[in-house]
Amino acid sequence: MPSISATNGPLPASLKLKTGQIFTGTSFGAPVSSFGEAVFTTSLVGYPESMTDPSYTGQILVFTQPLIGNYGVPGKIEDEFGLFKYFESDRIQVQGIIVNDYATNYSHWTAVESLGEWCARYNVPAISGVDTRALTQLLRDQGSTLAQISVGDEAHIDNIATLDFPNPNEENLVAKVSTKVPLIYNPKGDVKIAVIDCGVKQNILRCLATRGASVTVLPFDYDFNKVADQFDGLFISNGPGSPTTCTATIENLKIALETFNKPIFGICMGNLLLGMSAGLDVYKLPFGNRGHNQPALNVDTGLCYITSQNHGYALNDTAMPNGWKRLFVNANDGSNEGVQHETKPIFSVQFHPEAKGGPQDTVYLFDTFLAHVRAGKSKNEGLHSTVEEVQKSAVSTTA
Repeated sequence: MPSISATNGPLPASLKLKTGQIFTGTSFGAPVSSFGEAVFTTSLVGYPESMTDPSYTGQILVFTQPLIGNYGVPGKIEDEFGLFKYFESDRIQVQGIIVNDYATNYSHWTAVESLGEWCARYNVPAISGVDTRALTQLLRDQGSTLAQISVGDEAHIDNIATLDFPNPNEENLVAKVSTKVPLIYNPKGDVKIAVIDCGVKQNILRCLATRGASVTVLPFDYDFNKVADQFDGLFISNGPGSPTTCTATIENLKIALETFNKPIFGICMGNLLLGMSAGLDVYKLPFGNRGHNQPALNVDTGLCYITSQNHGYALNDTAMPNGWKRLFVNANDGSNEGVQHETKPIFSVQFHPEAKGGPQDTVYLFDTFLAHVRAGKSKNEGLHSTVEEVQKSAVSTTA
């Protein structure tokens, strides 16, 4: 249900950009105002997954897809590992959403409530009736912009000059979304993976667990090196905001690169942190890459994959550190999409192989990572299995 005023009509709402522009519409979420960084996604489906993705913390999400809400919102159902089947975290993470056309009537067999009801329940504002095409073109041209969602009487008042727009990228957003205590999923798995939680998505954990791994989720600043001997591999997750705020994680990774001697895999924020620990710098993209249709080119094979992405920063890979090379590059803007060590089983990607939502063209990277993990564990146990042998065994087991 849209937010209703005393006159039984939808409450007015607007998006006010720090750069001076105002986009008006009506409220269909919580009747509250909110600040954040306005960004856009070109994804056509998957709004429940996007809105619960911790990487969107601190951001106001603009959907370029005109019709949003038509299949409602599913319930909090858990899978066999205790992970949410339809959400990427336990709550809405965005500061608010902007859509062109909110579907007040929804239909889907998993739906338990409308998008508006869901937003209201989590106290998240939402605006419909906005010219999202014009807004997206503006954000594309001037870059992601600090903004306020205003609901109610002040929606049509031009008070931008008096507003103080907090910049979420100056905060340590990773600290807000990371687990505070270690969590274990699939404890009987045959290999043990430590996950550095910078805001990990549920489907990343699922992709590891369904492939037989025992997964231990650790706080982002946890000194993994003190317990490294308990694990067979290390994973660095996605997360929100600027990677420069994660100084403790970077320092821990620098030590791990020298001493761990086991496979390491990173995704999204994990790519940035791994690259920084290897010696690379990062920079902020003008408007980021967010959507389900970003082309990533494998530098080694020349193959191009369509990928799901959600990031506002990239590695500066113009000069790679000794022992490291580029793994993927974005075919649209040329930005870095992955790095790997030249001799060790250490690699990372900027995109999301686990999707949720989006294409699953690169989900094989989880198989590659775990094949390295199992081969390394076998070698340490004196069995000397190769990565290729482990992969063939995995295929025959699932055939």
